Amino acid sequence: MTLPHSLGGAGDPRPPQAMEVHRLEHRQEEEQKEERQHSLRMGSSVRTRTFRSRWEPQGPRPATALEAQLRRQTSAVELEERGQKRVGFGNDWERTEIAFLQTHRLLRQRRDWKMLRRRTEEKVQEAKELRELCYGRGPWFWIPLRSHAVWEHTTVLLTCTVQASPPPQVTWYKNDTRIDPRLFPAGKYRITNNYGLLSLEIRRCTIEDSATYTVRVKNAYGQASSFAKVLVRTYLGKDAGFDSEIFKRSMFGPSVEFTSVLKPVFAHEKEPFSLSCLFSEDVLDAESIQWFRDGRLLRSSRRRKILYTDRQASLKVSCTYKEDEGLYMVRVPSPFGPREQSTYVLVRDAEAENPGAPGSPLNVRCLDVNRDCLILTWAPPSDTRGNPITAYSIERCQGESGEWIPCHEAPGGTCRCPIQGLVEGQSYRFRVRAISRAGSSVPSKASELVVMGDHDAARRKTETPFDLGNKITISTDAFEDTVTIPSPPTNVHASEIREAYVVLAWEEPSPRGRAPLTYSLEKSVIGSGTWEAISSESPVKSPRFAVLDLEKKKSYVFRVRAMNQYGLSDPSEPSEPIALRGPPATLPPPAQVQAFRDTQTSVSLTWDPVKDPELLGYYIYSRKVGTSEWQTVNNKPIQGTRFTVPGLRTGKEYEFCVRSVSEAGVGESSAATEPIRVKQALATPSAPYGFALLNCGKNEMVIGWKPPKRRGGGKILGYFLDQHDSEELDWHAVNQQPIPTRVCKVSDLHEGHFYEFRARAANWAGVGELSAPSSLFECKEWTMPQPGERPPVRRTGIRGAGHIPGAAVGTPTVYGGWACHRLSRQFPGGRL
Repeated sequence: MTLPHSLGGAGDPRPPQAMEVHRLEHRQEEEQKEERQHSLRMGSSVRTRTFRSRWEPQGPRPATALEAQLRRQTSAVELEERGQKRVGFGNDWERTEIAFLQTHRLLRQRRDWKMLRRRTEEKVQEAKELRELCYGRGPWFWIPLRSHAVWEHTTVLLTCTVQASPPPQVTWYKNDTRIDPRLFPAGKYRITNNYGLLSLEIRRCTIEDSATYTVRVKNAYGQASSFAKVLVRTYLGKDAGFDSEIFKRSMFGPSVEFTSVLKPVFAHEKEPFSLSCLFSEDVLDAESIQWFRDGRLLRSSRRRKILYTDRQASLKVSCTYKEDEGLYMVRVPSPFGPREQSTYVLVRDAEAENPGAPGSPLNVRCLDVNRDCLILTWAPPSDTRGNPITAYSIERCQGESGEWIPCHEAPGGTCRCPIQGLVEGQSYRFRVRAISRAGSSVPSKASELVVMGDHDAARRKTETPFDLGNKITISTDAFEDTVTIPSPPTNVHASEIREAYVVLAWEEPSPRGRAPLTYSLEKSVIGSGTWEAISSESPVKSPRFAVLDLEKKKSYVFRVRAMNQYGLSDPSEPSEPIALRGPPATLPPPAQVQAFRDTQTSVSLTWDPVKDPELLGYYIYSRKVGTSEWQTVNNKPIQGTRFTVPGLRTGKEYEFCVRSVSEAGVGESSAATEPIRVKQALATPSAPYGFALLNCGKNEMVIGWKPPKRRGGGKILGYFLDQHDSEELDWHAVNQQPIPTRVCKVSDLHEGHFYEFRARAANWAGVGELSAPSSLFECKEWTMPQPGERPPVRRTGIRGAGHIPGAAVGTPTVYGGWACHRLSRQFPGGRL
């Protein structure tokens, strides 16, 4: 754009500074008249400067009158012309200035519009990129597919909701075969995608449509899939109801029963053992069979296998330890509730490497794990073989190296000790040996693998979840100030006091800084007034430390210093006076130990509990009457106050005693129980079976059955029989008093009705199991002749009626009464 030309031939535009000067002069002339006259007067007075010689007279030359007049006239003319020019120039310049300002304003507006448009386009582009960045993600199912069970010739609709950006590509599969509606009859499949709502409609379903349907979605950022099963059923009339056997089997599987009994197992340490049981039906889902030990669910591992083949479930342990001892239970689901069986597994001590050496310890555990130290605990063995334990040898293995190195030795009166000098970040396992005068025991089972680290660091971290599974972790160490020399630790105290050591604990200095800290400890005997540094093989990195070299019957105070790369802090405040404890005492024996006969090979024991927080359990011992040596019953401490001792011999007398177990060792033995003889115990009998119809009249039946397979160790005193009319709902008792025989006559029946029967056997222990219902028997009078006397035989040489072809003369016919009697005895359950 060009500026408009000035009017009146003002000439080329002046520089901006001259324009500003003339504009100001024009405004001042309009506002102040005196200033303009002064400006004109100053402009009209022209003074010429002349140079004179030194000989000419000094001072102004006097002007003549003519010169003065001419000067005045010239000045007037000049003033008039100058005023006209100034006024014209001012008007032209004002118009030029106005045009310039308008043009300048128009250019600024256009520039602002272009700038706003450019910024708007940039914002729109940024928003678009941000939206693509935020919504550009792989597909995921907000609502997955759901399985359906439908009747034949009906329609099923599978739906799901998927979210993805950009919109994904959708593909449907039937049993891993892609569904293409063009390859099927028209209208069989209908696939829709309505803004992320995916649906597959299957019309007029048939048995062939029972399959697994999968939908797979995929875009540039990933893929996902969802599947559902469709079960198409055929209507079977009344057998297809919810109470039918078909429905129960399809929903819950077959009714599984145990066909074998779990028996107690006596295993040996370091040797394998197995448990197995048989089922009446195949278990559809083998993973539904569960094994438990002392109520804890067991899973397959490197040395433990859970198997199922050919209706047999088994649990196999390749290498047995004392920790494997306990009450085992197997559970299998069934339509009418889970079925369970249980038995006890007892683990005997392995053969000692040295004759007379004690049994191995058990339950080795790592507690209070820190960066460089931990506390190790275990349970003492139940059998010392007559030699008291003098010490425990502790071995450690770093990682999975398999190399065991002795690292510590603890006194025999305790089952707890600290382990120090470990490396942060390394993993360790530990095992323990018991030592007596006869030698060392076999090693215990190794502890679980532990990793040394700062476990308090987890409490200093805060996790904030966001965006579907992601999280932000913030540690308080990031907010620590820059600290050069740390402050002294605080709250120095004894967290554990034992006979041979004291475990000191303290709190880290606050603020602790970001530099790693180590600690140095000092001790002082009360009254000495001097402090002695406590030496350690490696720097102390954890706020825990076990002091071992203390003297008994002396009291100590302790203080701690913190140290980092910048220097050593001041000592902390001294702790309270601390002294070693005396040797720990074993727990008292349980009271009121009683024995009861349970079965023909087991005895039940009960006793009063020992109330002590350090109690680990109980050991049980038994011996035959007339012998002095006690035998260990269990090698793993029992937690309850009741136990059934299996594996006893029928006809023998036994005595029992119980001991308490703690970290101090095995306590004193309780008083021996009264001698108890193991006899064949009575139990209720099993159910009768094999029901048969022996005779039938118009309104009565004669029913027979077979005796129970298990009589419960006693004589069967009688049977109780129940009847059920197929047209009624309830069962009715036939007799109120037990029937001594296995035949019963049932009266007051309705002719033409069908009846079923069931029975229970009774002995001195009580009424046994209820049998399964018999088959349906029709109440209809038999028309065959009753057994009676032998009829006369007609002898003739001519074959006539009543003579069986091929039979000798004098042979009675099959329809004779005595022959029917023989047949009825041979086939008691049917009709001739």
